[in-house]
This record gives sequence, C-alpha cells and structure tokens, in this order.
Amino acid sequence: MSWRSWDLNLKVRLFGELITHTFFWMYFPFMALLFSDSFGKDMAGLLLMVPPLLGMFSNLFGGYLSDRIGRRPTMLTSLILSSSMFALFAFSWSPWVDYLAFIGIGIAGSLYWPASSAMVADLTTEEDRRIVFATFYTAMNIGVVAGPVLGSFFFIHYRFELLLVCMIIEILFAITVFFLIKESLPAHVREEKAKERFSIKEQFKSYAVIFRDKVFALYILAGVFIAIAFMQLDLYMALYVNEHVQSQPLVSWGDWSFNVGGTSAFGWLMGLNGLLVVLFTLPVTNWFQHWSDRNSLVISSVLYGVGMFMMAFSTNIWFLFGCMFVLTLGELIRTPVAQSFISKYSPEDARGQYMGASSLQFSIGRFIAPLTIGISAWLPPVGVFGLILGVSLLSAYLYVVLFRKIPANQEG
Repeated sequence: MSWRSWDLNLKVRLFGELITHTFFWMYFPFMALLFSDSFGKDMAGLLLMVPPLLGMFSNLFGGYLSDRIGRRPTMLTSLILSSSMFALFAFSWSPWVDYLAFIGIGIAGSLYWPASSAMVADLTTEEDRRIVFATFYTAMNIGVVAGPVLGSFFFIHYRFELLLVCMIIEILFAITVFFLIKESLPAHVREEKAKERFSIKEQFKSYAVIFRDKVFALYILAGVFIAIAFMQLDLYMALYVNEHVQSQPLVSWGDWSFNVGGTSAFGWLMGLNGLLVVLFTLPVTNWFQHWSDRNSLVISSVLYGVGMFMMAFSTNIWFLFGCMFVLTLGELIRTPVAQSFISKYSPEDARGQYMGASSLQFSIGRFIAPLTIGISAWLPPVGVFGLILGVSLLSAYLYVVLFRKIPANQEG
C-alpha cells in the first residue's frame, strides 16, 4: 500500500501522532525523577503505580466510547483533556497538582489509542494493515528516540515552556482532527449504538462477553507473558548491565579508547534498540508479511526470550549488542502482526472495545514485571534470565494453542 493511496485520515494522524509522541517523550522519562525529588523515592514508587491502574480502565472505556460515539469524538475528547492537563501542569503551584496533571495526561492517552487503532483498522484492508500499523509504530519510536534526548535539556532547564508548548501542540492537533478527520466507524454501527442506552453496567457486560471469548482470552494471556519479558529492558536488564558490565573499550585506536560501562553501557544498548526499531520496522514487516500470524507471533516470542537469555553469558559490550539485535528483531516481527490480528479478529461493531481490551496485556505485564528485581536478590543472572526465557517460551506455546482453535482460513 503506497503512501499516496492512504486515506487522508491516516496521513494527518501519522504526522500528528509523530509530533505529539515526540513531545510526550520529552517529559515522560523524567517523571520518576521529578516525583522522587518531590515526595521521596518510596512515596514516588507507590504514586507511580496508580497511573497504569487507571490506564487499564481508561483503555477499556476508550474502546467502549469509540464504538459507541465514534473514533473522531473519542479522539477529540482525549485531546481536549490532555491539553487541559498540560495547562494545569505548566501552571502548577504544588507537586500534588503536578501528579494529578500527570494522571490526567495518562488517562487522556489511554482514551485515545483504542480509537486510533480502530480507525486504522477501519480504513485499511487486511493485506495492507500490517504495513500501515508498522508505519505508525515507526513514527512512534522516532519520538521514543528523539524525545528523551531533547527532553534531557528542555525539561530540566525550560520545564514551564516545554509543558506550555505541549499544551499548544495538543490544541493544534485537536483543531486538525476536528476539521480534517472524518468519522470511520461504519454508519450502520453508529445507528445501532445510538439506539442503546448508555450504562456502565452494560459496558462491563459487553467486556465480559469479550473475555468469555476463549481465543481472545488466550491471546491476552500469551500477551501478558511476553509483555513481562518486554518490560525487562527497563527493569532487570538495566539492573544487570549497571551492576555487571564493567567499564570497557567500545572503540579504540592506538592509545585512545572510548569506554562504556554500567549506566553508559545501558544507554548505548537502549539507543541501539531505538535506532533498530526506527530503521527496520518497515523493512522487517515487508520481509515477514507473507508469514502467517501464528508463525510470526511464535517466532517473535522465541527470539525475544533467546536474546534476553544470551545476555547472561557475557558482559562484553559487543556481545550484548548482538543480544539486543536478536531481541529487537523479535519485537519488530511481533508488533504490527499483533495489532493487525486483533483488528482482523474483532467484530466490526466491537473493534474499539477489542483494541482497548487488548491493551490489558501490557498493563498487566507492567504490574508483574518488576518482580524480577526482587527475584534477582535470590537468583544469579542466569537464573533470572532463564525465567525471562521461560515466560517467553510459555507465550510462544500459548500462541500455538490459540491458533489451533482458529479455523485455518482465518489464521492470516
């Protein structure tokens, strides 16, 4: 699917989400530091557990809204809320106001993404969906790479100005969505939903029906296990590299050498991960586009687990770069396939809710993943990395079981 043939909705949102996501990553990585300074590390740790919890419910509600009132109104609601919260953050008079604004921004984002993903699915054919999702994923990761670098200067030295610009960007994106984005929820679905009376009870009932879907429940469970492994990039891997990777030459020339170790080595590894994601998401998606969803999801889980496990056997920085390449390949194979699978599997009149419910695998995984930090006090690195490999292989096995329950002509 060439760029020229994309629907205007997709083109506008791709640029809008690239810009807003870049600004998001200019402040988000520094929230733990900000709240640790304001409340102390122990209190900050507890406070930072709340946004993911609220995000789970916001994702579900965002999916429900996008199926009931439409993708466009849900996005506009999110953008209006986020711009208001950025204004509150910029003009905050207390650390607690900072925290409430931060929660509000998170809720707004959680409302937005189910509608965004559902709109991509509405406007693409099954064969083109992987490429479009991969393009959006690439744009998102450009923000992940560039945002923290810019934020390390602007958030520290010009926080008020940065938050004010974030507010303006959200307002401009909302205006663009209002004037240029057309509703993509099919008209007959909107008409049916309009006849239904809004009820929180009915919302929970509709999600109960979704989770009684055995195939979807298996998909969520498999996703939780691989999400636990994914989260280790910022958790156990960070701890392992900081504690075990001693200062060593990254490059050398004669008597001159550039050394990395500990925190600096972790920074280089994460930089490589971000760079690989930006450069190779689209090529990898093209290379694997003829693979079935089952094979892609199974192989990606195995590659990610193996890449992590290999790290236990050497602290040489170039060996660790090789491990990062293997696990990043697993990440790149999985992401567009996982998104296209849900959009293909979900019913047209509940696509937003399925997208919202799908996000639970990452929210639940994010809650469980930190357990590896405690376990590392009792097990050596090879044991902890072995557990990470184990949950990755369990995820792969569950994907195999999942696709046995789907007719062969629906596997993709």
